[in-house]
Amino acid sequence: MNKRQFLAGAALAAGALPALAAKPAASAARGPVLLTLTGAVGKTNRGPFDPQFDQMMGKHKVKFDRAFTFDFAALAKLPQQTITSTLEYDGKPHQLRGPLLTDVLAAAGASADNPRILLQAVDGYAVMSPLADLRRFGFIIAHEIDGKPLALGGIGPLWAVYDPGRFPELAAKTLPERFALCPWGIYHISVQAG
Repeated sequence: MNKRQFLAGAALAAGALPALAAKPAASAARGPVLLTLTGAVGKTNRGPFDPQFDQMMGKHKVKFDRAFTFDFAALAKLPQQTITSTLEYDGKPHQLRGPLLTDVLAAAGASADNPRILLQAVDGYAVMSPLADLRRFGFIIAHEIDGKPLALGGIGPLWAVYDPGRFPELAAKTLPERFALCPWGIYHISVQAG
């Protein structure tokens, strides 16, 4: 018996199936969760860290008592922004589309004064930055590139990104250096009091 079969059997034995079938809260994600916000968030739509079912978060040392999650539909309901940026991967300009990071934080009720934001990717890459910098750079949580969804297994399904070409101090750097603050495959944001 593999681990997944064991966990499924244990859930059935414990009578967890009715709880899983219960109607989600109005603000709970109805589709697959793509992004989880933890820390100083004022809204919550999921329970605490679960070591059995939050395996990747556990490996990345993410633990929380409460969180706010977004599926694709919830992210798409936020005002969308389009930026054009020359990317490090092919040196060509591309259009990226998604909500502003600040709108995502506001939707989760982020409440810390002068918070530091931890952006964490599925491959373990993580970036910590003051919110003031991310706001100034105009970060978006991109889910499209050139009108197509960002692919899981590529640089998606979500990418925290901005257009560094708008800032002379960044435009002078090499392409890879310009995007050091931009984790692709982002799945977790921690809002930490400053």
